[in-house]
Amino acid sequence: MSPHAYSDLPDHCFWRESIAAPASQDVDPVVSAKFKIAASDRVATAGSCFAQHISRKLKTSGFSYFVTETVHPAFAALAEAFNYGVFTARYGNIYTARQLRQLLQRAYGLYVPEEDVWKGEGVRVIDPYRPQIQPKGFACAAELAADRKQHFAAVRLAVERMDVFVFTLGLTEAWVSARDGTAFPLCPGVAGGEFDPARHKFRNFDVGEVAADLAWTLDFIAARNPRARTILTVSPVPLAATAENRSVLVSTTYSKSVLRVAAEQISRQYPLVAYFPSYEIVTGAHARGGYFAADLRSVTQAGVDHVMRLFMLHYADQAPAPAVAAADEPSRKLLAEMQEASRIVCEEELLAQR
Repeated sequence: MSPHAYSDLPDHCFWRESIAAPASQDVDPVVSAKFKIAASDRVATAGSCFAQHISRKLKTSGFSYFVTETVHPAFAALAEAFNYGVFTARYGNIYTARQLRQLLQRAYGLYVPEEDVWKGEGVRVIDPYRPQIQPKGFACAAELAADRKQHFAAVRLAVERMDVFVFTLGLTEAWVSARDGTAFPLCPGVAGGEFDPARHKFRNFDVGEVAADLAWTLDFIAARNPRARTILTVSPVPLAATAENRSVLVSTTYSKSVLRVAAEQISRQYPLVAYFPSYEIVTGAHARGGYFAADLRSVTQAGVDHVMRLFMLHYADQAPAPAVAAADEPSRKLLAEMQEASRIVCEEELLAQR
């Protein structure tokens, strides 16, 4: 065989050498990082349920995890129940690129959705765009308005002061207002509000729409924070349910394919945007299905560990000091880690409850 274009390529370009031959836990599809994260860099996170694993790893690894919306110290014990610290600000899960784009537009006063408050139990009200961040909703519309004002200030602070933004794309399917196109995180009626087919329309975004929303968001952030770098990931978690009249497996494949292609296009277009392959690490053939639990949807701790090990290996500028537990409490530390890994807030799972 004469020399050809593949003759001198490195091992990571070949399936046998880099995927089939190594042990599952040793497969590394990252190859190299586009940039490094210093321990002092303020790292902000947002996205779908799987993004919470990245948030927690950053918090426990000595990095400067950037939280701009914090609970009052007197109510620290309630922080998790009220979604403080789950992400950088208390926006809950952001499943679609359209939802992220509109959050920034609303935080900067560029528009107010027509459907701005949902009725809850009794006199209580629910934020349609953060339906589960406040257990049982808010006491009244005034309380919601005050909380939202604080929340938007926290979002603006994150945009303008973060050094690195990690955003995990989760879904292409969404329900939007038929009147002004505002995207909801969940179908109205699932976790508040009332579903009305005349007012709520199903959308399944395509590659062009997702890429355009990401491009708008990145340009918007760059205009206010030109030093900010972004890492895009795609959640490996399958859809809990689909509104399309087809198998949820087919819808999952479509959705993840669209998100992956959009992330690829944007990461190639923007010098300060990198793609991290958490999707491939969990779902790749090398894992032999071992990174999903019995429900074939929840990512196992081994899968999360593989993702985060490679994230830290390639993107950490230096090895941050890990949190140190008391020497006589190893079992308690292990139990705490297992409990922490299992507490993932995922509103999308409510779609499967009928």
